Amino acid sequence: MSNESESVPDHQSPAAGSSPQETLESVVIRFCGDSGDGMQLTGTQFTNTSAMFGNDIATFPDYPAEIRAPAGTLPGVSGFQVNFASNDIYTPGDTVQVLVAMNPAGLNANVADVDPGGIIIANADAFTSGNLKKAGYASNPLEDGTLSSYRVFPVPISRLCEESLADTGLGAKAIAQAKNMFTLGLVYWLYDRPMDSTIDYLNSYFGKKKNKPELAEMNVKALKAGYYLGETGELFVNRYHVPKAKLASGTYRKISGNEATALGLITASRLANSELVYCSYPITPASDILHTLCFYKHYHVKTLQLEDEIAAMCGAVGAAYAGGIAVTGTSGPGLALKSEALGLAVMAELPVVIVNVQRGGPSTGLPTKTEQADLLQAMWGRNGECPAIVLAARSPSDCFDLAIESIRLAVRYMSPVILLTDGYVANGAEPWQLPIVDQLEPIEINHASEFNYHNDELDGDGNNCYMPYLRDENESRPWAIPGTPKLEHRIGGLEKDALSGNVSYTPDNHEHMVRQRASKVNRVADSLPPTEIQGEQSGDLLIIGWGGTYGSIYSATNKLLQAGHKVGTVHLRYINPLPNDLGDIIKRFKRVAIPELNLGQLSIMIRSKYLVDAVGINKVKGKPFLVAELVEQLSALLPAPTAGSNGVKEPSAGSGKTKSQAAVAK
Repeated sequence: MSNESESVPDHQSPAAGSSPQETLESVVIRFCGDSGDGMQLTGTQFTNTSAMFGNDIATFPDYPAEIRAPAGTLPGVSGFQVNFASNDIYTPGDTVQVLVAMNPAGLNANVADVDPGGIIIANADAFTSGNLKKAGYASNPLEDGTLSSYRVFPVPISRLCEESLADTGLGAKAIAQAKNMFTLGLVYWLYDRPMDSTIDYLNSYFGKKKNKPELAEMNVKALKAGYYLGETGELFVNRYHVPKAKLASGTYRKISGNEATALGLITASRLANSELVYCSYPITPASDILHTLCFYKHYHVKTLQLEDEIAAMCGAVGAAYAGGIAVTGTSGPGLALKSEALGLAVMAELPVVIVNVQRGGPSTGLPTKTEQADLLQAMWGRNGECPAIVLAARSPSDCFDLAIESIRLAVRYMSPVILLTDGYVANGAEPWQLPIVDQLEPIEINHASEFNYHNDELDGDGNNCYMPYLRDENESRPWAIPGTPKLEHRIGGLEKDALSGNVSYTPDNHEHMVRQRASKVNRVADSLPPTEIQGEQSGDLLIIGWGGTYGSIYSATNKLLQAGHKVGTVHLRYINPLPNDLGDIIKRFKRVAIPELNLGQLSIMIRSKYLVDAVGINKVKGKPFLVAELVEQLSALLPAPTAGSNGVKEPSAGSGKTKSQAAVAK
């Protein structure tokens, strides 16, 4: 490296001169390689840097289920896609403008998603005969002309990284692990990104947390070597710049869905002035909620890693009985195991929140891939008439809002609440404007402390007593903490007397209680805000979505409106009960389409409740919808368009990602 390159400050671009710079509105980059190549870290650091720079971002981490699949094979490819922009974006992108492939398998697994004329940066050193064979190539695609429709840049990343670290005194194995930082530095230069946030991270993680300053120094040196290669190596004709997005006033940070869920739960417990108890068994892709909460124990958070899913659910039931903010987290297989104890919470009428981060199923299924196939399990996957409140988060930032809402509804209606997210939402990231906590509505908890029932048939002082199943205006029973003097009462899984809570097998009482529990959950609909219709308020087609399909549906609806179609979209966050005004909204449109990542589970519910011939648009490939495929399938349901409109109005605040939530990461 020349002295001139070494003098470039970390926080700014080198002086212009070697490569002309082109300004772009947005770029989609996908980093890919073996699961041991550090692609998730590389993508995360690029995302963090772009967020701190001021771009809007959307990410899609995609990695194999195996901890370490056979090196160089297609099943072992790990990828991280990031869309960064100077305008508002709602998906990680349908296609890729830049593919960074660390080996032939990464190239083969992802090249079909690269735009014609797109950039491919390949680690040429990894394209050996053995690796080519394992990836399914008969010849080297970097040399045989099969990539002629792309701009291909073979770079000997492994060799150049090794040469740049030759004087560190570290072994070949350690040096090889730094090639992802070398690659990141090169891409930082190409897209005019500063290095300083990544340098700070490396020094903090390796130098302070791991107490291995030599590894921090090695990775920082590799990062800079890759960056300066871009400046001095004359590899690229152009350099690119994506300007900052317009920022609304406020403080921003990058957040993933699981992080947002954890922070929302903590915030809810503080709003309720109560202790958060999170009981969980590790399961992909929900484990990060447990990991995140472990760092916040100073906010009156207790985390319990139990021996299995059943114990975790039972622990949460116990915490709720004891008066805490009780939460458990899981994915689809775990929700199945929790079902009996969840039924106990329904029967005992205790406020427990169950976070289900959905993944591909059934059984073990696709642990690291996204799906929305647990909806009917959340609705009815328990024995008996066993209603629970069900919510669904639409974006990473929406996980924060709905975590708070889940706690609020659970304690207000003394009912279990199932919060559905999915692997795409949980692992994806976007900018999030930090709320002003003082402006958040407190969560009211009134633990019973005195008698609540007067019995005229009893004489003297005995005519006052505590009835644990006496109802308030929300049809909820009181919540007495065990040990409260004179408020002793029974709970359990056997049917309860409608007032005393004593065990009752009376037929009329059982029917009354079954209907009472259902009525209480249905009453939630009376407190829901008006359902927002984005786009046309009436017209040819209503698109109903739920959960993590929001960004794709929103973007597809916008394209259809711009083409002149009369379409509107409703994205449901409240699944059980459904909003009271949804039926009237459906009547305003000639047709209804429901895109979802299952075989039509919400369609079943909408058809059954509203007797409408809803058309399902379904996908179960472990991947989110592409905007283009939604536009194609929805267009087939529409008549010829009229004059174009300006597109969908922006979603309102508090309903997921809002306009101009570009990031200044904290």
